[in-house]
Amino acid sequence: MNDSSSSAEDIAAQLQGEVEAMAPAARLPSQRELVRRFGASATTIAQALAHLSLLGLVETRPGAGTYRATPAREMKIGDTSWQDAALELTEGLEERPSLARRFAASALSQTLTTTSPEVVDLNGGYLHPTLQPAGLLANALTRVSRRPETWARPPAAGVPALRDWFARDIGAGLTRHEVLIAPGGQSALAITLRALTGPGDAVVIEAPTYPGTIAAAHAASLRTVPVPLDEHGLIPEHLDEALSRSQARVVVAQPLHQNPTGACMNPERQQQIRQIVRQHDAFLIEDDFARHLTHQGTWTAPPPLITDDPDGTAIHIRSLTKVTSPNLRVAAIAARGPVLGRLQSALTIDSLLVPTVLQHTALDVVTAPGWRRTLTTLQSELQQRCLLSITTLTDALGDRVLPHRPRGGYHLWMNLPDHRSGTDLARSALAAGVAVTPGQNYYAPGNDQRATIRISYVAAPTHHDLHASLTRLAHALLNGESG
Repeated sequence: MNDSSSSAEDIAAQLQGEVEAMAPAARLPSQRELVRRFGASATTIAQALAHLSLLGLVETRPGAGTYRATPAREMKIGDTSWQDAALELTEGLEERPSLARRFAASALSQTLTTTSPEVVDLNGGYLHPTLQPAGLLANALTRVSRRPETWARPPAAGVPALRDWFARDIGAGLTRHEVLIAPGGQSALAITLRALTGPGDAVVIEAPTYPGTIAAAHAASLRTVPVPLDEHGLIPEHLDEALSRSQARVVVAQPLHQNPTGACMNPERQQQIRQIVRQHDAFLIEDDFARHLTHQGTWTAPPPLITDDPDGTAIHIRSLTKVTSPNLRVAAIAARGPVLGRLQSALTIDSLLVPTVLQHTALDVVTAPGWRRTLTTLQSELQQRCLLSITTLTDALGDRVLPHRPRGGYHLWMNLPDHRSGTDLARSALAAGVAVTPGQNYYAPGNDQRATIRISYVAAPTHHDLHASLTRLAHALLNGESG
């Protein structure tokens, strides 16, 4: 019989029924026989057999041939209910509640949730695929994959040339010897928190703040001490009081385009915050996630907090993920002084190393001739989307809903009428085909404020989708008020 077909999938489908009827360990015809039978190339036959292998139907024994695989034993259905009590003991710690570990990541997980095709995503924190530098990424990965050093083990601190680049990009007179490569911004933040604290310690956070900060602190058994913000970031007198009261030795802040409020520390506020943290002999973790997301215009973003910090108060975190792809999980931790050794040890224990292929791909992207042009194009697009979002919302709801107009980032912090819940509005918006984030996700438990939502304008496919979804969101809010 000679079934002429050159498709590996078609051949696999024809063979599947025959293989399933065979006894375990029975030998299949040789590849040469299958080539003659199907009139296909040896490569196509090999691909068909590989497909059957993925289905668990066959196994290849080098030098012996291909055989019907032994069916996997059917697993018994057991009773895992005992784990609830065991996990409660590890998290609850009723005798010492300050040491409890809480792996509550629902708010953080929402930023990774994939929406259905009929829902416009105004929740996600990563660039829509059409905004990602796909060409730069693909070309970089192709080039570096051919280099032998790409597959060698990297230095523990990271590829030296990439550390050099981050040092120049951050500025502040840093050198590669003050920079460590980490597997993404979230990992860098979690690792730094664990390196600087012990179970039961207090950590000062912004209120509101990035959900990943809250989740990382609770998973490390830390007590979160929220400090309110104004349009310039952490309020100095509240920070000073919180550090005195809690004896915290770590403060986490996003000084530029803060998530979710968009607040930016001006140089005067930066100096105040640095001085207060230094007076309390504490560390200031500077999450500079949006440095390259500053919108185009006449406003110049202030330098990082680590710039005027010879005493090593600030520990700077910068990631490439937000301006490239969620898959390019490469970040840097920069610090001065003995703390760098502690951070290096914590990084090694937690992740061992960042894959060399990712590091070289990142380096190739940021040193490519088109990198600066890519950033400029992205910043212009973000500015257009931001203005479109502001105009659409304020035309429909008035200026009161957006008290702060950001100069960068990818999000808006929207006030709701006092009687409206962000959770309720998010639910109503989802029914209307729009995904947004309720404001309570950005507050530690017991400190939440209900009458807010965060809107992201980078995950929507087009300007038309963005405008239409914001219009539907406004209608959902107005209908809820009238109802």
